[in-house]
Amino acid sequence: MSNSLALVLGLIILGSVLTDVVLFDAEHLVFLGKKFLAFTEWLAFWR
Repeated sequence: MSNSLALVLGLIILGSVLTDVVLFDAEHLVFLGKKFLAFTEWLAFWR
């Protein structure tokens, strides 16, 4: 991955998080955090 692509993806993620915090009071971040935690536990099982 090139540096410019990483920068663009980072800005998209940061913008999405900022939009969620401003518009939806971070409700979606809690949901995604719980799903990510479950995914990492599932992934560790298959490791």
